[in-house]
Amino acid sequence: MLGWVITCHDDNAQAILERLEKNFGPLPQCLAVNYWRGLSTNMLSRMMCDAQHQTDTGEGVIFLTDKSGAAPYRAAALLSHKHENCEVISGINYALLEMMYPLRETLSSAEFRDMIVGQEIPGVSSLWHQQQKNPPFVLLHDLYKN
Repeated sequence: MLGWVITCHDDNAQAILERLEKNFGPLPQCLAVNYWRGLSTNMLSRMMCDAQHQTDTGEGVIFLTDKSGAAPYRAAALLSHKHENCEVISGINYALLEMMYPLRETLSSAEFRDMIVGQEIPGVSSLWHQQQKNPPFVLLHDLYKN
């Protein structure tokens, strides 16, 4: 089963998790990380790293963030590059997660990413999809090395 780390501004992550638990019961491998004003990015990164390790059983983790480019998204992006089967989704809301919850058990992390972005909900994207639009910067010198 894919682990979920829901991370949003203020107490929105916890509120989403509580609503999901009210609907589905206790959610294994699912944690909320709230990003409060004044919280250092270092502390946020540590909290998210802890959440990732607590929710990952080897099948992967999906970071579900509220705003693309904001501190929780950036912290998740940095963590995702260090671990296999780790995806970062932005623009999430309760209704979307409620719809996607049953798929945690059957999809790989990449399949889940493609499925959630494939819903074509305005504002919902993934780090991977954004990177396809804006490939990493490559020095010409590196292209011609042999």
